[in-house]
Amino acid sequence: MTHDIKKILNPAISKVEKIGQFFSPAAYISDTDEGIQQLERLIKEYKIGGLTFFHSRASTATNFEGKKTVVKNDHSIDRLSELITHYQSIAPYPLLISIDAEWGLAMRVENTPQYPYAITLGALPDEEQELIYEVGKHIGNDLKQIGIHLNLAPVVDINTNPNNPVIGYRSFGENKEKVIQKALTFYKGQKDANILGCFKHFPGHGDTAVDSHIGLPIISKSKEEMYNQELYPFIKAIEAGIDSILIGHLAIPSLTNGKSISATLSKEIIKGILRNELNFEGVVISDALNMHSVSKLYPEKGALEWKAFDAGNDLLCFAENVEEGMKTIEKNATSEQIEESFLRILTLKEKMFKGQSVKQNFNLEATRALNLKLAKGSLTAYKSNKENLNNFKTEGFETIMIGNVDTCSFIANIEKHIPCHTTNLNMLGHKNILIALFPPSIKPANNFGLDEEILKKINKISKSKNISLYLFGNPYVLRTLHTEYIENITIVYQNFDAFQEIASAHFLEQHTAIGKLPIILKK
Repeated sequence: MTHDIKKILNPAISKVEKIGQFFSPAAYISDTDEGIQQLERLIKEYKIGGLTFFHSRASTATNFEGKKTVVKNDHSIDRLSELITHYQSIAPYPLLISIDAEWGLAMRVENTPQYPYAITLGALPDEEQELIYEVGKHIGNDLKQIGIHLNLAPVVDINTNPNNPVIGYRSFGENKEKVIQKALTFYKGQKDANILGCFKHFPGHGDTAVDSHIGLPIISKSKEEMYNQELYPFIKAIEAGIDSILIGHLAIPSLTNGKSISATLSKEIIKGILRNELNFEGVVISDALNMHSVSKLYPEKGALEWKAFDAGNDLLCFAENVEEGMKTIEKNATSEQIEESFLRILTLKEKMFKGQSVKQNFNLEATRALNLKLAKGSLTAYKSNKENLNNFKTEGFETIMIGNVDTCSFIANIEKHIPCHTTNLNMLGHKNILIALFPPSIKPANNFGLDEEILKKINKISKSKNISLYLFGNPYVLRTLHTEYIENITIVYQNFDAFQEIASAHFLEQHTAIGKLPIILKK
């Protein structure tokens, strides 16, 4: 990095250049030449403050869950590194590079280290908290080496709504004390790798049933209820001196004098509650301004950017109309508004130069070793009947693999030690059935991608067969099954090979499940 952050501190910097620092438009790893040229123009002419990287235009959540085909790119990580280096080389002022990497770069980039979802980390018992620190540090090191400064994580939403379409597995759970404890541990790991963190989605996206990428969720709770639950993790995070908070696109009328306005556009929430009541002094980042819950409200270019800035956001993430937004802010904002946000962003940018980026290959062996430890700590015995399970060893059993997974090493590992026959739901001959369930989707829409007929068949055989079920996915999947008839249910959470290895060791009685379910599986 050849830039000097002190160049920005020059009091001679113009008002327009200061406004440019408020913008962090989307940058795509798999972009067209035209898209790259457009960003180059924004960097050179408008001196924007940062870039937020995504895989591709087709991969963004506002693509209505995949109506456009996402083209895989096995060389994404090399391309990402090249683009960051290129954009920084042409920037008049150093760019703040951010990305969503809640469970590692793999959230956005192929062939990069992947770590467990937050809900999996939420299952770790208290004595295994150090592993969450290690996850944060590993992710931080991965980001640091390719020039990323800010991870838009952790999520501190308390997931109390099992039908939540967008948070769910991204939350550490539904106990507010454990959510913030685990989030701060993750955050500390990142910080020790010299990566900035961001707590989201203020004032709390856990109790929603609408995807804010598409529509505006409305939470009908009192202010007292919000303070006692949703706001609690943010209050504790602010006390801990965190870097930044991201505002969610959700409405809480009790906090906005009865108005159903998105928190990202609400002065009452950002300036009134976050700044004045909770005394947060760090950077406020808007959730992506392309999300349909807000973007469809302001057809006039620049109007949304101004509205978000005026409400109190310092950094405008995924701003789609930079030129018009800058002009509108310049026209309407007070000098005090501009100075306050500018200085907050400068303070954040000063932090981003702590430590040096080290070009190196990802340590995949270290990642696997950590994932093995995480698998051991999180594996959860949801229901356990050892007597019934012993029947598998004495009487024999059949195995079934359901869902989408390239290889089922779980069953393969078991077959090395105990003779068993692999079959399917339509050809069952044995009383004892071992089911490895790999839900196609981590999200609850359409029963997590599981065919309705398959669920009916599982429910039917569970009444007449002795079933041991291992779930390699979101624990909320169990709400789609008649679990009262299944004697043994083990939640593995992830389908990684490391997690399958530990699951097979558990079935073979070589490992004891010590994980604690971080949610309540109410129907």
